[in-house]
Amino acid sequence: MTVNIPTILRSGVRLPILGLGTWKSKPNEVATAVRVAINAGYRHIDTAWNYGNEAEVGQGMRDALSGGAVKRRDLFIVAKLWCTFHRPEDVKLGISDSLDKLGLDYVDMYLMHGPQGFKGPKIRPTSESDYDDTDYVDTWKAMESLVDEGLTRSLGVSNFNSRQVDRVLQDCRIKPVVNQVELHPYLPQLDLIKYCQSKDVILTAYSPFGSTPEIGNEPRLLEDPVVVAIGERHGKTPAQVLLRYHLERGLSVLAKSVTPARILQNLEVFDFSLTEDDITKLNSLNRNHRYVTWQYSRTHKYYPFDDQPRSAQ
Repeated sequence: MTVNIPTILRSGVRLPILGLGTWKSKPNEVATAVRVAINAGYRHIDTAWNYGNEAEVGQGMRDALSGGAVKRRDLFIVAKLWCTFHRPEDVKLGISDSLDKLGLDYVDMYLMHGPQGFKGPKIRPTSESDYDDTDYVDTWKAMESLVDEGLTRSLGVSNFNSRQVDRVLQDCRIKPVVNQVELHPYLPQLDLIKYCQSKDVILTAYSPFGSTPEIGNEPRLLEDPVVVAIGERHGKTPAQVLLRYHLERGLSVLAKSVTPARILQNLEVFDFSLTEDDITKLNSLNRNHRYVTWQYSRTHKYYPFDDQPRSAQ
């Protein structure tokens, strides 16, 4: 039995509110994860060029589609333009490489992965000489042509602050549907949510569980006593509480896992609701703690987190 996941409608686009994230999913695990997720009811699959696993994500989709119960039109596939493709003449190269690896003719949404551009061929800059100063608004305008050509059906951004979203909105022909950012109780970003919702831009939360701590002293959100206690009151796991935290507020959320049992467990978030008191308690956990800092580009002119909390420097 599969779960029917609700959608959010914006600008003619129906985005499933719960998606499978594939960041940090190992190539030899992610194909199985995608197949299991689609067979269980997930329709929103999120990937990116720099994750290095698009071919395996595509294989997982084909494995699920081969059964015939799900059609390509039922899926909502999100891919991302990496920062080394920001020059307008490189934008089509970026999506073409992703489509080739995924084995698709189009994606349902294509996001600019971040506002700052880098010079290739290195994926990440190692010094300021590796920065590219292409204006992300010019990159956006080149991305709009991808919709015209049928390579993607909609567009969005990721890791943009409110000022950067506003610049795109002021000078776009095709409006961004989504801003995908790090969101969780340790970094609730309430002002950014309020701004994007005022502009009818969907916030999609990544790292809703706080991401995997890579530094020993980083806080572990899934073990936070407040999160655990709320889960116990509702008969739910901490992960299910953290997913529901976003859904309750009209956001979409990506649940990353390669474990089949957890992929299924993460679907069990539509049979309960958090109380206003629960939401207040979760918001009160705010530590202004950002797990995903993009430190390697922190001096870039378009670094997005200078007007937002930044930790783990």
